[in-house]
Amino acid sequence: MIIKHFELDRLNLSTFSIYLFYGKNQGIQDETIEKYFTKDFNGQINKYEENEFINGSEFIISEMLNGSLFENQKILIISRVSDKIIKYIEEILEKKLTEIKIILKTGILEKRSKLRSFFEKNKSLVTVPFYEDQDRNLTTIVFDFINKNKIKISRESVNLLVDRAGGDRKNLNIELDKILNYSFSNKTIEYETVKILSNLSENYTVSELVDSYLSRNIKNISKILNENNYSNEDFILILRTILIKSKRLLNVLEMLKIDKDIDKIIASIKPPIFWKEKDIVKAQAKLWKINDLKGKIYEINEIEALIKNNSKNSLNIISNFVISL
Repeated sequence: MIIKHFELDRLNLSTFSIYLFYGKNQGIQDETIEKYFTKDFNGQINKYEENEFINGSEFIISEMLNGSLFENQKILIISRVSDKIIKYIEEILEKKLTEIKIILKTGILEKRSKLRSFFEKNKSLVTVPFYEDQDRNLTTIVFDFINKNKIKISRESVNLLVDRAGGDRKNLNIELDKILNYSFSNKTIEYETVKILSNLSENYTVSELVDSYLSRNIKNISKILNENNYSNEDFILILRTILIKSKRLLNVLEMLKIDKDIDKIIASIKPPIFWKEKDIVKAQAKLWKINDLKGKIYEINEIEALIKNNSKNSLNIISNFVISL
C-alpha cells in the first residue's frame, strides 16, 4: 500500500507492523519516524544497517518469536535496505509478529525495484515515498530558525543555505547546526562566514568530528582529519563547537547527580538538543566524569589562544588535542 507521509495522520498505525520509507529526502524520513513512532516512546529502539540485520537475522528473528529481546524493544529500524531484505520480511510476515514495528529506510528506489513493488502490492505493508523539499519550504525552515535563535543573516545567505541543502532538510539542518554553534559568539553572521561554514558540507561536518571527540572515538577522529582539508577558520569553529558541546554535556552530567532520568534531563536542556543528537549525548554522558570534562574545557580555551598565535600549525595543534584522549 502506498501512502504520502503527510497522510499518515489518517492511517491507523496500530493495524500495520512493517513500513518502507524511501526517497532522497532523509530529513523528512527522520522527522516522520520521530513524529509517528519514536517520540514519547517508552520502549527501546533497535537500529541496524541492512548488512548488520542480515548477518544477525537468525538470532534477531528468533528472539522476536521468543519475545525476550523485545519485551521492551518494540521498534526495529533498518537503514539502507535493498532487495536483499525481502526474504526476511516474508519470513516475519509468515510468523505474524504484529506486536513489533519494523521500519525500513533507504534512498531512491526506481519503479522496477523489487522491494518497492513488493511493498506496493501487499495491502498489509505500508510504503511511503519521500521527495525533495521545495526551496520555499526550506526557506521557511531557515527563517523560522534564525528568528527563533535571534540570528541575523542576509537573504543572500539564506539562499545559499537552501541551495546547498540540495532539496533535503537533513542537509539543511546540518548547516543550521553550524550556524547555531557559530552564533553563540556572534549573532550577526556575514555572508562570507556563512559561505565558509556551509562549504564544509562537502566534507565531514564539524559536528561529526566533535561528536567523535566527545564519544572518544579515536579511529573516527583520525579518519575525519585525514580525509578533510580544513582551513584556519575551520579550526576555530571546531574548537568553539567542542567548547559549546562540552559545556552542554557538563550541564547534563551535573544534572544527573540530582536526577538519574537522562531522557528528562536532555528534554529540559537549553538551548534544546536536536532530536538527532539525543542518543549521541546519552552515550557520551556514560564516557565522561565531571572533573575530566572540566579539565578539557579549560584546555580548549588555551588551545584557541595557541592557534591564533600559531595559525600555520593549526592542524597539528588540533590533531594533537583531539587525539590526546
